[in-house]
Amino acid sequence: MPTPAQQERQQLRQTLRARRRSLSKAQQQQAAWQLAHQLRQQTWFIQAKTLVVYLANDGELSPEPLARMAAALHKKVYLPVLHPFQPRLLWFVRWIPGQTPLVKNRFGILEPRLKGYGLDGSRQIQPWAVDRVLLPLVGFDRQGGRLGMGGGFYDRTFDVSKSRPRRPLLIGLAHNCQEVVDLPQAAWDVPLNGIATPEGFLATGRN
Repeated sequence: MPTPAQQERQQLRQTLRARRRSLSKAQQQQAAWQLAHQLRQQTWFIQAKTLVVYLANDGELSPEPLARMAAALHKKVYLPVLHPFQPRLLWFVRWIPGQTPLVKNRFGILEPRLKGYGLDGSRQIQPWAVDRVLLPLVGFDRQGGRLGMGGGFYDRTFDVSKSRPRRPLLIGLAHNCQEVVDLPQAAWDVPLNGIATPEGFLATGRN
């Protein structure tokens, strides 16, 4: 049986997913370009040499225009791939727009194909070696709280331990309609260093 807190998070997750899915294709495209315009001016983006992004799904705010700018600036861009051997962990594989072969994973989300491409170690990067990670959100608050899809993939991948001595800068991306006043947090939630929306960037001060 789920706890009351888990029920609250799941109900909130459903509400916020419906909000972002209600945005039209034109609104999504405009938001993605506004986001790129906002973030390309941020010092943390300018200084980054390696960047993890994602391919938007289920109404998520798309970082693709920003990622294409990053690639054009000779930054190395990586996409998450479901770990083929360990549950609820992510691999990160190099993405070159228009060149990297993509396939749908078990959730229907596009990711770099492993066979014949992503299994090549030269195209992978360790989570602790990434400079910046732009990750999707279902909901957020201004204290840096993040509500994800519930799988815990990013939380597990970026859980800092002795074997993972460094955590990259974690920036959550979301539409403005996904903001809540106070987001209930779980003990395993990895805090965000910042949140970016089409209207601007908010540093949370967490680390």
